[in-house]
Amino acid sequence: MTVLDNAAFGLEMQGINRRERYDRARAFIERVGLAAFASNYPHELSVGMRQRVAIARAFVTDPHVLLMDEPFGSLDAQTKLVLQEELLRIWKEHRKLVAYVTHDIEEAVLLADRVLVMSGRPGRIRKEITIPLGRPRDLADRERPEVTQIKWQIWKMLEDEVRKGLEIPT
Repeated sequence: MTVLDNAAFGLEMQGINRRERYDRARAFIERVGLAAFASNYPHELSVGMRQRVAIARAFVTDPHVLLMDEPFGSLDAQTKLVLQEELLRIWKEHRKLVAYVTHDIEEAVLLADRVLVMSGRPGRIRKEITIPLGRPRDLADRERPEVTQIKWQIWKMLEDEVRKGLEIPT
């Protein structure tokens, strides 16, 4: 399937007519910056571009709940920033419940209303942190002192465990 076919697949499974599903899929392909690649096949795309197709496919079906597991992990830093902004914008428009898994502390703090800090094996919730930033959000919020403070608070909870896992002394 092409990029466009992939993005429209969930809509096809929902029984949406061909014209509507391709119109909706095209709009999301444009949002993730892949309009020029709509006719390409996944093997012709970079890993990051494939990830953007998956993000478009997830959003285009308009789910009530969106589960995202490291959605920006394979992207370059610049694309990651653009798609983080796009996620904030889409959330503002559609107000979906998003459960978002990431190892990127700053990303968690900037995108979330609540961060659940997990332990290593076995995975358990160590702490729930409410993020005191209003909505709408902006990536410029990363400069706010409370964001820096929360990032360091989370890092200090995780540092020993991370070092042990890497066998690096504290």
